[in-house]
Amino acid sequence: MTSGNSEQEPVTFVDKRKIDPETGEVREGDAVPEPLAGTGTAPQPGSVDEGTGEIVVEAEDTEDPRDTQVAELTADLQRVSAEYANYRRRTDREKQTGAENAKASVVSQLLPVLDDLERARQHGDLETGPLKAVADKLAGVFSNIGLSTFGAEGDAFDPAIHEAVSHEGDGSNPVVGTLMRPGYKLGERVLRTAMVGVVDSASEGTAAEESDAPASDEQ
Repeated sequence: MTSGNSEQEPVTFVDKRKIDPETGEVREGDAVPEPLAGTGTAPQPGSVDEGTGEIVVEAEDTEDPRDTQVAELTADLQRVSAEYANYRRRTDREKQTGAENAKASVVSQLLPVLDDLERARQHGDLETGPLKAVADKLAGVFSNIGLSTFGAEGDAFDPAIHEAVSHEGDGSNPVVGTLMRPGYKLGERVLRTAMVGVVDSASEGTAAEESDAPASDEQ
């Protein structure tokens, strides 16, 4: 029966080094187990450290190469998705612009027809008859696609949308005096400027003086 105070048996470990560190010679066969110096062994992963009482955990590399690869692939996917979304938006804008340009080109070529119909209306040729029905249908179609006319006597003169062919006065307060040809817009896009004659509008002070003049003469 062994005593509780008996010394622990020496712990051995297997030296698997193929070169003897003392002689430098290559070992043949399996290494010979040698006792570990001291009374214990170095803590092994998963064992309990007798000194601290803590479980020894084997240190592992915290950065997994697979995580790095996943992050790189995710970044590539996000970049490709963003590029595709930008491409789709750019393509949609180009399609919309192309469609608007094509529609504006067709309508612009039909403006002389609208001018003829307007002259016929002014002469009373569209009051009755089949031509009136055709003119009304065309007016409805153009209205549905956003075509509108502008330019009327009394409108403030705007060189961006009015083409002045005559001008009376000093130009201090120019307005449209005569409409010679209406202008057309497709939405907010000007297809043709209005051809007008420009005159100067009387200011409020001048108008008031003219309105008071007859009363002064009568007195």
